[in-house]
Amino acid sequence: MNDFALDVQDLVKIYPGRGGRTIRAVDGMSFKVRRGSIFGLLGPNGAGKTTLLKTLTTLLEPTSGTARIEGFDVVRHPLEVRRRIALVLQETAVELFLSVRDNLLTYARFRGLRGTRASQRVDELLGRFHLESDAGRKAQDLSGGTRRRVQVAKVFLADTPVVFLDEFSTGMDPHLKRAVMEALAAEAAGGRTIVLTTQVLGEAEELCDDILIMNRGREAARGDLHTLKLLSAGLYEIAVTFDRLPATIEEDIARLSPLRARMNQNTVELAVKAEEAQVLEIVTALAKRGRALHVEVSGASLEDVFVQLTGEPGAASGEEER
Repeated sequence: MNDFALDVQDLVKIYPGRGGRTIRAVDGMSFKVRRGSIFGLLGPNGAGKTTLLKTLTTLLEPTSGTARIEGFDVVRHPLEVRRRIALVLQETAVELFLSVRDNLLTYARFRGLRGTRASQRVDELLGRFHLESDAGRKAQDLSGGTRRRVQVAKVFLADTPVVFLDEFSTGMDPHLKRAVMEALAAEAAGGRTIVLTTQVLGEAEELCDDILIMNRGREAARGDLHTLKLLSAGLYEIAVTFDRLPATIEEDIARLSPLRARMNQNTVELAVKAEEAQVLEIVTALAKRGRALHVEVSGASLEDVFVQLTGEPGAASGEEER
């Protein structure tokens, strides 16, 4: 057995389009993922992430190429693949007419847990995912975010070597998301392979050992966080906090043509591509516009790399895509 949980070679998925045209949702993807790592699959809406994920989990058959999960081909041995994976897609897959507790108990039995052990494990997860007050409610009566929590909780009932998570944090409050991220890191440290898609780039930056950025069905970049940041040499993040925002600050920022910019109360944050000397000039010019209380300059973030490679801003969206 080799060191790779996923082995993808020249994978292609083509959909029929209008007027006899075709859509290459996945266009020749090749990559491997080591066991026990957290692998981030990033890209803008329409990049092909969800199609790739569904192909890797046997929900779609590829047009050509191969993909193996724990050594088993997703086309020739789909049942063996399914026995080795747990999956959370953007669609909220729960049994609508069962209570939250029964949803979890049913899934536990499906995964081989029985009796007291299953009940104890379910009680633990109800607490971890803040679901105790909803345990007796039918899933059809829950909000979308609460259903999502039930779905993600199921992953922790499954003793599978590989987990696929598609926008796992949708509908979670910051405290719960933090707890789930810590739990995922612990699972990976124990040898489990986590494959996640997310448009919340802060999640990927904090969680992932290895990141692949897709754009239009193809690989745009691949590597760990440090490697990806090297692709954005000459990109800088600038943050200036004023006692109050200058009246002309929006026009001043627009003239700089930043890759991105945002204002948060009295703080202006922007990312620019410039020489180091130019960055100092920009900071000085901004600080002269008002009374600057704090100035911070840092290197590129994962969001900057994402924008540079895809031309799209990072977003906390979880919309369905091909």
